[in-house]
Amino acid sequence: MRSAIRSSIARLAPTKVKPDDAQALNALGYTLVDRTPRTDEGFALIERAHKLSPKDPFILDSLGWAFYRMGRLDEAERYLKLALESRPDAEIAAHLGEVLWRKGDRDQARALFKAQLDSNPENQVLKETVKRLAP
Repeated sequence: MRSAIRSSIARLAPTKVKPDDAQALNALGYTLVDRTPRTDEGFALIERAHKLSPKDPFILDSLGWAFYRMGRLDEAERYLKLALESRPDAEIAAHLGEVLWRKGDRDQARALFKAQLDSNPENQVLKETVKRLAP
């Protein structure tokens, strides 16, 4: 597993990334999960980051988003709620709202979207998520 992570980092990162740099592992893993079909590879990187920094809200967000991308909605919701509780953030809220929406809890998703839009009306990720899901 560690060699696969090192290989992924070496292939994708223009500069050397330390395999024990939680933030770099998370950023690379999130990018793979969110923007490529290489979800499993990205998930492995995010898991490694989570082991290194288990309470980091941005890593929790990435872990939740990876679970969402893999269709594991209950796990996604759990990690995204932890992330949002730890750090109120519009993008984390957008991710959680999308998971709630997909799970059919549209009232809770709408309430979350409204609360976040009230305090973060210019956040592009949040605005795009709301526009796509609840026009």
